[in-house]
Amino acid sequence: MKNNILAIAIYILSFTSCSFAGEADVIDVKVTKSGKTTYKFSVTVLHKDAGWKHYANKWDIIDENGAVLGTRILHHPHVDEQPFTRSLSGVEIPQSVKSIKVRAHDSEHEYGGKIVSVELLE
Repeated sequence: MKNNILAIAIYILSFTSCSFAGEADVIDVKVTKSGKTTYKFSVTVLHKDAGWKHYANKWDIIDENGAVLGTRILHHPHVDEQPFTRSLSGVEIPQSVKSIKVRAHDSEHEYGGKIVSVELLE
């Protein structure tokens, strides 16, 4: 009986640690123009990474129509580094695009957290 209760408790604790991580939120975006249509993005993401099974694993730059203009893959959990900032250089954005959005993705919930919109300056 004790073994069954212990096994159930361990199962519940392992399940809830992933569930409490929630969705990945973009909390800050810094944009630097590096060429006529080329930009560098520094993006800060907040997510309660719970290890390899549930972590923020990428962020995307999208235009007004939802087309993905750039993606920064995050190759490992950032359990002890929250929030964290990563950059992506050399992102080509057509001159016709005047604003972008940055959204984060996590390995469990996919998209759904806070998105940040940025107006691109000339």
